[in-house]
Amino acid sequence: MNLKSKIVLALLATSSAAFAQTAPAAPEVTYNVGVVSQYRYRGIAQTKGDAALQGGADYANANGFYLGAWGSTIKWIKDAAGVAGETKGPLELDLYGGYKFEAAGLGFDVGYLRYQYVGNSLKNSTSSAGPYVNANTDEVYGAATYGVTTLKYSYAASDLFGYTNSTGSAYWDLSATYDLGQGYSLVPHAGRQVVKNHDANSYTDVALTVNKDLGNGLSASVAAIRTNRKGDTNFASNLTSYDTAKNTLVVGVKYGF
Repeated sequence: MNLKSKIVLALLATSSAAFAQTAPAAPEVTYNVGVVSQYRYRGIAQTKGDAALQGGADYANANGFYLGAWGSTIKWIKDAAGVAGETKGPLELDLYGGYKFEAAGLGFDVGYLRYQYVGNSLKNSTSSAGPYVNANTDEVYGAATYGVTTLKYSYAASDLFGYTNSTGSAYWDLSATYDLGQGYSLVPHAGRQVVKNHDANSYTDVALTVNKDLGNGLSASVAAIRTNRKGDTNFASNLTSYDTAKNTLVVGVKYGF
């Protein structure tokens, strides 16, 4: 190779490297599917102790904006019936979007979340724990992260999960993520659900989760969950006495791609 050819190749390599450094990051779309031994949300059982299938899709832009959808099988709406068959709603579909940014050494996340309980008829329940309204719920949220610790506040812009006159309910979520090495992480969590106009249904939940990255997009988790809402049958019908708030362990496996 002559000197002229070497100079041309060197210039091309230099310009390519410079382009790679300055080109904007492409938007990212990811997917996930998984199964859990039972679905718990904010400490409360959503599947009456049974396993749940779950999955979602996320779009993240380099400028901080994101959109996503996530779904899970559920049973709590059916179990809120006063008479067998009067309430339906086997699927939860969450639709969300928001914006993440950094300022003053903190990471921030603000957004909107819609809980859509597909085909739900919770308002038809004649259970003595009711009355209820439509289960679909809208929340806006904001979170701040410092180091490994995140504090998140969620505000219900509609009635919350079927509770009547509960617009303005709130959930406080304090959590941290510790990298233990070897693909393990430890996530302690404490939350406080305040249900407006339903003080008896407000409660605190705590959890301790161990996650393991198994490689190739596969991960596993074990979570110990506890609440102070004892003997809760609020969303259990006259047909079942299942305690939706009892202490439990939840095991899960997820594949992301």
